Amino acid sequence: MSKYTWVEKDTCIACGACGATAPDIYDYDDEGLAEVIFDGDANQGVKAIPEDLFDDMQDACDGCPTDSIKVADEPFNKEG
Repeated sequence: MSKYTWVEKDTCIACGACGATAPDIYDYDDEGLAEVIFDGDANQGVKAIPEDLFDDMQDACDGCPTDSIKVADEPFNKEG
């Protein structure tokens, strides 16, 4: 089963936990806010995360103090 992730930047406080936990999935934009970088996703939530990274992704989601990291079984399809 595929999993997708997206960061809600409006609530992100740039604490750095997700980038430390899952650096292959999350990094920071020019404003220091977290974003999904995996496979060029550019925080769109449309690139499937490989199964070998599920634990890191879930740990990052669970460790986010503002619940800004979203995980779903379907692409987020945030367009426009």
